[in-house]
Amino acid sequence: MLGWGACVRILILGLNYSPELVGIGPYTSEMAVSLVQQGHAVQVVAARPYYPGWTVPAEFRGRGYRRGLEAGVNVVRCPLYVPANPTGARRILHHLSFAATSLWPIARALFGRDKPDLMIAIAPSLMSVPGARILARLRGVRTWLHIQDFEVGAALATGLIGEHGVAGRLARLFEKAAHAGFDRYSSISPQMCRRLVAAGIPADRVVELRNWSDITAVTPLQRPSDYRAAWNITTPHVALYSGNIANKQGVEIVLDAARRLSHRRDLTFVICGDGARKEALAESAADLANIRFHPLQPRARLSELLGLATIHLLPQLEGAADLVLPSKLTNMLASGRPVVATAAPGTGLAEEVQGCGLISTPGDPDRFARAIETLMDDAPFYAGAAREARLRAERSWSKDTILRRLDRWVREMAPGR
Repeated sequence: MLGWGACVRILILGLNYSPELVGIGPYTSEMAVSLVQQGHAVQVVAARPYYPGWTVPAEFRGRGYRRGLEAGVNVVRCPLYVPANPTGARRILHHLSFAATSLWPIARALFGRDKPDLMIAIAPSLMSVPGARILARLRGVRTWLHIQDFEVGAALATGLIGEHGVAGRLARLFEKAAHAGFDRYSSISPQMCRRLVAAGIPADRVVELRNWSDITAVTPLQRPSDYRAAWNITTPHVALYSGNIANKQGVEIVLDAARRLSHRRDLTFVICGDGARKEALAESAADLANIRFHPLQPRARLSELLGLATIHLLPQLEGAADLVLPSKLTNMLASGRPVVATAAPGTGLAEEVQGCGLISTPGDPDRFARAIETLMDDAPFYAGAAREARLRAERSWSKDTILRRLDRWVREMAPGR
């Protein structure tokens, strides 16, 4: 193992990591690289990349663990079970496999010659957390749990786990036990932080660590996007959904809106991404002439892709709004384009989008379609929402500001501080 030799020695446990392009992976990897740039020594224990397509790239296949230095971060990649069709039961096996295979490199790091000063565990995957926390306690290492998703609540909300059965009760009990006993907790929105406190976590241990946008890399495009020519899009307006295509996103409402707005010859819907539901979604849209499907695009072209949109679409299933805050929202706002999101009033997602677009009731495709038309047809309202979107990104989602705050908290938790 490479020596630590820096200000704070940090061990990060997280299921998803670079080179995954969407979801939690980019945030965990940018967190690790930023901490190295701030002078810390960082080791990451992660799974092999598989998301959002639920397949491991050829260059990462094979048996055993893979170790390497990536952008100054000492990365250990663990083998795991990746189901081609991630049903509820198969997802549980998927997470269990990572919990099992990650335990050895975590133990090796914690009980090695240069033990870390701090272990940061990222949820998902919550199943890997209890064993790592116990080992860290035995070694006297301080611990931090960062919650990107409330996995159990999201699984119940999307029907992956039955809410009223034995599985649901066991899942809630496991979540409560897995959350217990950390020195610090963080989550990505005020509502998610309050949920931790309501569950019994001391408020003085909870901080808000937002996901971020690189507002220098993603900027409002002042010219037609190159994707217009590449994808032969000629309509003035583009309603864009970009990201993972899975159960909790509720992307089906985009197809419903496309059907309701099929008379609009000035609008093209674009769904850009991959995921477990993509094939079924494309089959359902076979009769629609106003919708296009494209695969996930390189992260280096993210600003160009987001600049294709006239309007960003951010659907979410009812009941999930305060369990997850979609990470894609940060870059949508940075692109300076309004957002149409599905969320109940008063939820975290609704508050984040307020002033930057329109909120539609989850599961109501008529209102979703009307919100899209409103932004298309009301030029002054559109201009104000677009302007506020960019300002909101600069005020609340700046990568440099958020990661400097993380660095300060990490230093505060170092031994002797």
